[in-house]
Amino acid sequence: MLGLMQYEQMMISDFIVHAARHHARAEVVSRLAEGIHRQTYRDTELRARKLAQALGRLDVKPGDRVATLAWNTYRHLELYFAISGSAAVVNTVNPRLAPEDIAYILGHAEDHVLFAEVEFAPLVADVAGRLPAGVLRTVVFLCAGHAVPRVALPGGIDVMAYDALVDAEDGDYAWPRFDERSASALCYTSGTTGRPKGVLYTHRSTTLKAMAMNAADAAGLRAVDRLMPAVPMFHVNAWSLPYAATIAGTALVMPGRFLDGASLYRLIEDERVTFACGVPSVWLGVLAHVRKTGARFSTLQRMAVGGSACPESMFDAYDALGVTIMHAWGMTESSPVATVSNPIAGVDPATARRQRLSQGRALFGVDLRATRGSTEVSWDGETSGDIELRGHWIATGYYQLPSGTTPDGWFPTGDVGMFDASGFVLLTDRSKDLIKSGGEWISSIDLENIAMGHPAVAEAAVIAAKHPKWDERPLLIVALKPGASATREELLAIYEGKVARWAVPDDVVFVEELPHGATGKLLKTALRARYGDHLVRGKTAGASSAEPPPSIGAEDVDDEAPRRRPT
Repeated sequence: MLGLMQYEQMMISDFIVHAARHHARAEVVSRLAEGIHRQTYRDTELRARKLAQALGRLDVKPGDRVATLAWNTYRHLELYFAISGSAAVVNTVNPRLAPEDIAYILGHAEDHVLFAEVEFAPLVADVAGRLPAGVLRTVVFLCAGHAVPRVALPGGIDVMAYDALVDAEDGDYAWPRFDERSASALCYTSGTTGRPKGVLYTHRSTTLKAMAMNAADAAGLRAVDRLMPAVPMFHVNAWSLPYAATIAGTALVMPGRFLDGASLYRLIEDERVTFACGVPSVWLGVLAHVRKTGARFSTLQRMAVGGSACPESMFDAYDALGVTIMHAWGMTESSPVATVSNPIAGVDPATARRQRLSQGRALFGVDLRATRGSTEVSWDGETSGDIELRGHWIATGYYQLPSGTTPDGWFPTGDVGMFDASGFVLLTDRSKDLIKSGGEWISSIDLENIAMGHPAVAEAAVIAAKHPKWDERPLLIVALKPGASATREELLAIYEGKVARWAVPDDVVFVEELPHGATGKLLKTALRARYGDHLVRGKTAGASSAEPPPSIGAEDVDDEAPRRRPT
């Protein structure tokens, strides 16, 4: 038909080609062990083409999975574009996982080539020894030729240096065009029980997601911005922000493995970062450094926080420093960002604050609903249900496993939450983290946010602890700020008037630090394993409850029961 628009396949290689052509001088800055490394997007695109040539010489074919064990650096960025751009699939592997899980991922994905940081040489040796013969053919260490580590690997595995591999090529390479529905990246989720499960992204889904992330009410990156992704590139493609940055021509400031508060603050200041992103635990570390030293931010304007719920107190603390937090939510299966919380007009201050603290509204291209059984619940800000997703960058299931969607095509998230009338979603808990006490549901997230408001608390977690009468009761576990002090009674007192009496935690456990998983998320599974019997081991079970929770019997019904009750 005459007059139709032109059509091009959506290719990830187009991102870096665009950046090199139209934002050639924009920087990619990396903090390495040996110091700061700088190159431009033009440099990055040329090196990615050379690397794509080298992959061909390593016999990497279209559709082959290629693994990385790498920090956020320019080399990892080149791998993103060279592997996917050459029609292979980049499999970003989390180096913080247990060796047996890493070995499982490499074997399940059939990764024949692995690119790894030098410091992971002992881990690579451990993992390689666990793999079936013939799976891993080549290990490329991300270094110059003279820095290749001595490592004992099973026979038949070649060891190479990344820089030598790239420098041997001339860059005379044309990015191929192919079906945009081809796989581009494979990420394994660490948020599941049992073995990690793989989520396979496509060139089309990644392109649409990256463009959506650059909407004004999402990340809204600009060419004048300088973005620091503290979220690891091995974790769901760093929320697609490296892709979004190249589309916008935004400079990238890569922190490498240096994610402590002092190092991140110094990098933000030295490299004039305007926008940063990462999990709450990272920004709590930066906040602690700023408070300790009295430092201030001279360029940082915005911060995207996700991975776990951002404490209300952290919003206020960064507001006071002139930095606006943007809450985002999603999961590996949603590439991962599905919702972003940014303000809307026409609401009163109390509603605006609730919406800001929520997980936000859906990006265009993805839809959400909350269900109870087969019924979608109303968007009334009170009725909870199981959150489900569908859209252009939502998984249908897991790599080499059957479909995981509902019969009508929605993906269950495992989260419980509600929508207000404006479409803002508020998660009340993970379904597995809800506390069912005497027949009533208690949200651990609500109790954690209240605890985080105490000035002595650095981090807090609430778990369901076994109880001889009420089946489960909330147990508060806290890590205090350095030099701070607080008593059990002080912490329990802050719940007065904020929650029903029966929802107040039964006890408080003080720890030096809370356990975090490989992606920075709080490990409630570890806390439940260690403290799940806390209330039944001693004589204090239920001692801190002024009144027990209502049971499901009519004689125990309490008119203070929460109106939001997930099913």
